[in-house]
Amino acid sequence: MTTTHRRRRRRRGAPRARTEAPAPGAPAQPGVSAGDGGAETGDSGIALRFARMCATVAAVLPFGLSRVVDPTFIGFALINGFTFGVDLLLLTAMHGWLGWPIEVSIALGYAAAFGLGFVLNRTLNFRSHAPAGRQVLLYVLVVAINFGVILLGVGAGLAAVGVEYHLARIAAGVCEGIFMYCAMRWVVFGRRGNAPA
Repeated sequence: MTTTHRRRRRRRGAPRARTEAPAPGAPAQPGVSAGDGGAETGDSGIALRFARMCATVAAVLPFGLSRVVDPTFIGFALINGFTFGVDLLLLTAMHGWLGWPIEVSIALGYAAAFGLGFVLNRTLNFRSHAPAGRQVLLYVLVVAINFGVILLGVGAGLAAVGVEYHLARIAAGVCEGIFMYCAMRWVVFGRRGNAPA
């Protein structure tokens, strides 16, 4: 079909070609309805509803934050709040109820929470359809850096110089959240994380 014929069909009211789906792993655009995108992008209805909810929350943030806070940050905060609760629940179950050693309980709870966080962020928040293998490797590297540099380095480092240990842990937690979000958005589920293996 020639270009002229295509133009004539469009003028007569024929439907236009579907718009291109966002690149794999690209976060949902705030304020853009994802109603038809599920079939094109492969996102589930739950992922689309989650993206819409995060975009709605981001759009009504006060003090001008709606212009700077990306909906994926809202999603990251919700998911990580949930997985932190799972971590605490597992810690209580393993150490408090089953009597397992505290070190084992902390390690297993931490690993389970970060694994769940990966799956939920990949499917619901960043909605990535890239091969998971490279993303898993990048995520494990990010978690290792987070644990060694931020949790131990910042948390224990602040406590060692005299900061009260609860405040030190809170400060490390804030640094951890910022680091993990940036790493997941731009490295794990960013273009590099979505490149074919």
